[in-house]
Amino acid sequence: LKFAGERTETIIGDNTVIREFVTISRGTNDKFKTVIGKNCLLMAYVHVAHDCLIGNNCILVNAVQVAGHVEIDDWAIIGGASALHQFVKVGAHVMVSGGSLVRKDVPPYTKAAREPLTYAGINTVGLRRRGFTSEKISEIQDIYRYVFLKGLNNSKALEAVESAIPASQERDYIVGFIRNSERGIMKGYGGND
Repeated sequence: LKFAGERTETIIGDNTVIREFVTISRGTNDKFKTVIGKNCLLMAYVHVAHDCLIGNNCILVNAVQVAGHVEIDDWAIIGGASALHQFVKVGAHVMVSGGSLVRKDVPPYTKAAREPLTYAGINTVGLRRRGFTSEKISEIQDIYRYVFLKGLNNSKALEAVESAIPASQERDYIVGFIRNSERGIMKGYGGND
């Protein structure tokens, strides 16, 4: 509907597997391209809309529907039949449970589940498989205790993280991701909320 004849493209990285009935829309005048990284797997019936940026080593399980302008960082796994709202961002090493409606940004290294989509812990199994040390995983868990479990708003949580946890690539990525979120991030799990 948006396409007006401008020069746009779809870029698909090496070793990416695209299965049956997948649809991928080329970019529009926003980014002029849709990008799917290297070594990805798009299972049957996946749809990737215009201007999406999907990182390397991502898996989109059967029937995942990705709306326009979505960004998914490296090593993310999106469970089957999930739908991602336009402009959502999904951080690296995220695991989204099947059948999820992703309306808010999902910070890196987390698991996301339930309806509405909420924090379900750290993607510990995925991080171990990718060589993260126990110490690094503990650091990431400590960061998310401030963000999701201490009852702080995002600004206060990030201030607490920056003062309590030494700078590292992971800490700075998480803090930057949350601070720069335009849609807001998924909520912490509140039990019977």
